[in-house]
Amino acid sequence: MGSGASRTARRSAAGAAALAVVACGLPFAGAAPAAAAEHVRTTLADDDVRFQIDDTSCSFPSDPIKGTPWSLQRIVLDQLWQDTKGGGVKVAVIDTGVDTVNDQLGTAVVNGKDFLSKGGTGKTDEVGHGTKVAGIIAARKSDESGFIGIAPEATIIPIRQNDDQGSGNVSTMIQAIDAAVAAGADIINISQDTASKMAPVVHTAFQGAIKRAQEKDVLVVAAAGNNGADGKIKETYPAAYDGVLAVAASDRNNARAPFSQSGKFVGVAAPGIDMVSTVPAGGHCVDQGTSFAAPYVSGVAALIRAKHPDWTYQQVITQIEQTADRTKPDRDNFVGWGVIDPAAALNEDSKEPSEAGPKPDAIGSPGGSADVQAATLVLGESREERMERYALYVLAAGLGAVVLLFGGGRVLSDWRRKQGIGGIGNNTHTQSTGS
Repeated sequence: MGSGASRTARRSAAGAAALAVVACGLPFAGAAPAAAAEHVRTTLADDDVRFQIDDTSCSFPSDPIKGTPWSLQRIVLDQLWQDTKGGGVKVAVIDTGVDTVNDQLGTAVVNGKDFLSKGGTGKTDEVGHGTKVAGIIAARKSDESGFIGIAPEATIIPIRQNDDQGSGNVSTMIQAIDAAVAAGADIINISQDTASKMAPVVHTAFQGAIKRAQEKDVLVVAAAGNNGADGKIKETYPAAYDGVLAVAASDRNNARAPFSQSGKFVGVAAPGIDMVSTVPAGGHCVDQGTSFAAPYVSGVAALIRAKHPDWTYQQVITQIEQTADRTKPDRDNFVGWGVIDPAAALNEDSKEPSEAGPKPDAIGSPGGSADVQAATLVLGESREERMERYALYVLAAGLGAVVLLFGGGRVLSDWRRKQGIGGIGNNTHTQSTGS
């Protein structure tokens, strides 16, 4: 990213140390009793907790989708990119790999890691999930399509940790997070969540990896999960860990997508319905899920980190949540602080955000009436423009009535004259000619 070299150097050195420790089976950097180390190593090695990814049904390669997706139509891109397109920011995608044959990703992706295939660089994706995630973040411009990444000059670090068989487990996820930090990632996108309950010792190890990333000022963005159709509130991981920006999915109306998991950990929502993105070997497909809402937020975060390299990851989270589009003054368990407003997150930055998190919107003085207006994100008219349009309709209708009344009077007068029906003028005329 555009920050100083010292912070990058500190990240790389500490990340490499953390990776070495995890490879030895320790959940945290630092000394620990040998017995405890052995217990953690055995638990993680035998751990049957797997990560689930959104179901993907799409053939590769696919035809390009020429139009501009609705998730991009809702943004004024020139306004979004007036300061930066994310150049210099590195986003690690811990997923099923990222295909680089697709023209929109070829120059966006550097060598990463593969924890399922020895010696791999993360640049292969047999599933397509990771390629879609990466595309939403940083796909380059294409003459064949209106689709483009939110941060089209950011760099993707691909880390292949899972596949459609659920081969990724907590142990490989921990290694993947540490590898992302060691590679100098500014943001880590995890569009996965645990498919079963974790033992306490596994929780401790997993959360330790998240903390190590945060200690190096790396922002972790994670999908909230797709098991929310029953409406029950529950926690998913890593999204529910402290300091992780958990992303729910929203629909075209800025409401929670029916499948999106609800919970107290949800920080913000983003488009997750009918999401267009890149697929292996070329072209695009449409998919849905919180897996594709999370990278939408990661892309915005990349733009913020490029524009404000001195902001901490906590400040970036605050900025995204504080400027989100919401219809109530406080957060809720469905869309968190609201649906992300990319342009507002980038441009409403006159004040440096707090690391303590967002504050509820002011709703008027005590005893007064509340007037909470949601931030406008969808392209179209504002409230003021709408009121002006209504006023114009009323004026036009009034003028039309006047014209109709005046014209109708003239027609009636002519008809009465032709029929010899007397008005004052007609009586005078008749009398004068009859004398």
